[in-house]
Amino acid sequence: MNYSLHAGGKRIRPVLALACAEVLEAETDKVMPFACAIEMIHTYSLIHDDLPCMDNDDLRRGKPTNHKVYGEAIATLAGDGLLNLAFETILKQSQVSPNMTLAALSLIADSAGVEGMIGGQVIDIESEGKTIDAITLMTMHLHKTAALIMASAKVGALLGGGGREDLIVMEEFARYLGIAFQIKDDILDVAGSAENLGKTTGKDNASQKSTFVTIYGLEQSEKMLVDYTNKAVDALSKYGAKAEFLINLSKFLLDRDR
Repeated sequence: MNYSLHAGGKRIRPVLALACAEVLEAETDKVMPFACAIEMIHTYSLIHDDLPCMDNDDLRRGKPTNHKVYGEAIATLAGDGLLNLAFETILKQSQVSPNMTLAALSLIADSAGVEGMIGGQVIDIESEGKTIDAITLMTMHLHKTAALIMASAKVGALLGGGGREDLIVMEEFARYLGIAFQIKDDILDVAGSAENLGKTTGKDNASQKSTFVTIYGLEQSEKMLVDYTNKAVDALSKYGAKAEFLINLSKFLLDRDR
């Protein structure tokens, strides 16, 4: 569990939770247990995603994947353990009211389950070797990639004392950001390098997966990336200078090479 959790990565999801709370001028210490839990859930999903029965990857975050080091059985259990530890961490370390804890837990659980990340992964697996349409592709990534990103932003806003409008704004921002993040991933799988990415490139093509690049082409995907990033930034307009970090983060993800 420690091997994969401490292997590095961008920590986008926990950073989003903390940063969205900061926009509302909240105490980020109250968000930290939830932010850590979200990263545990994300890491568990990567361990399982790399298994031979899924994407069968040998490299993650510049290191051998968990099952390559510890074997498939322990890797599976490490992922299970991180998922469970995520909810243990929230329940044992939450510093907010029981009602708010429950509301945040519900957001996280929904985004990680069959109506979120797992559901998207199912679509991904069932679409291998098939040509899918743009609607199926978007549905897949709204669940597989964007759901946990949206939950991160909404949890930050919720724990930051935000109202219904704040949660709607943060969800809109994170939805656009999540899709932009996936488009960039698809572009990097084609145009990036394994050295920079810390993971194998060309996997989507080898697995005959439909991506934004295969459906729209590289040039159009790059235009879509900019468009979705701009929409994410525009969604934050009501917060003015308070959203500067989130805006800079969005632009950083647009230009990233890993």
